[in-house]
Amino acid sequence: MEAYLDNSATTRAFPEVADLVARVMTQEYGNPSSVHHMGVLASERLFGAKETIANTLKVDPAEIVFTSGGTESDNLAIIGAARANAWRGRHIITTSIEHPAVLETCEYLRREGFEVTLLPVDETGVVRLEDLKKAIRDDTILVSMMLVNNEIGAIEPVEEAGKLIKSINPQILFHVDAVQGYGKLLIRPRSMNIDLLSVSSHKIHGPKGVGFLYIKKGSKITNICFGGGQQKGMRSGTENVPGIAGMALAAKMCYSDLEGKVKELYELKEYLMTSLSERISDIRLNGPAARDGAPHIVSVSIKGLAAETILNMLSSKGIYVSAGSACTSNNPHVSDTLKSVGLPKDLLESTIRISMSFETTREEIDYLLDTLESQVDTMRKFYRH
Repeated sequence: MEAYLDNSATTRAFPEVADLVARVMTQEYGNPSSVHHMGVLASERLFGAKETIANTLKVDPAEIVFTSGGTESDNLAIIGAARANAWRGRHIITTSIEHPAVLETCEYLRREGFEVTLLPVDETGVVRLEDLKKAIRDDTILVSMMLVNNEIGAIEPVEEAGKLIKSINPQILFHVDAVQGYGKLLIRPRSMNIDLLSVSSHKIHGPKGVGFLYIKKGSKITNICFGGGQQKGMRSGTENVPGIAGMALAAKMCYSDLEGKVKELYELKEYLMTSLSERISDIRLNGPAARDGAPHIVSVSIKGLAAETILNMLSSKGIYVSAGSACTSNNPHVSDTLKSVGLPKDLLESTIRISMSFETTREEIDYLLDTLESQVDTMRKFYRH
């Protein structure tokens, strides 16, 4: 048996999505910038995808810009907003638990002369609004905050933050990295005062290498990619039509009966967290309570064992999880998120992330639990960290 429980790293494409991608690649393969029939078909695919995605957010299709994924969307949003608004100020606010695509982009801007404030979080990984309020200055031009933390599943108070930011200064742009939240949570950028929203396709059962950035009409942002002037000059380069078509279909499928699917996922998450506590000794569950966090992410520290040791054992049994996040699993530095929530030093390198999807089954969770229960105590005798 196999149990794929690393869905926050990437998801398996829905079969319908894979079929559509293949069809577009082999039958509707024209360049959307071409004026002949095949080009028109491709262009129509792009417009249809924009309409589908815009409908999941209740925004204007013209406000959707296609990218190569979440990282590019974050880069375009943050660098584009910073450069376009530098004349007003050079202060940017973000949080200490952001994805590297945000933190490293902000660090790049710091080297360009911008000032960056990192907001702390509480022990559950949630930003305090009073800290955000204190951090906003007259020269603040951008606030960037993730919707769902990719390591511990904390849901940030994005709607409240947007309201606060705009009440202090409506000109401050509010960027939200929704890579882990889109397709799992209902997002309404207009009512939430979000100006820029980043999304990645492969987190929602779509193809890899494609994503989008929502840019609210009127937002001051400049392009950072130059070339053929596609997408009204905001993101040059021939559009990935098969990937975009697949992403739009995946989005539509995720948001179909979202409430029912999320309800089942929360029930599975609660079962997993309760069972871990009851069946595995000397562990710590990190982040918010089951219903307070995202429905698909569980972070657990297994005392006395290195995460790498646990991962290797589980992988040998056909169970796939990650250490913290996929983006930090191959990086030797300790997770900034886990340090930010005050995880004890002896647990920082003993933490694994279990991430589910709408396709995850109770049988997969039971297989994980049975394996951990049968292996952990024995492993502690031989591989104590």
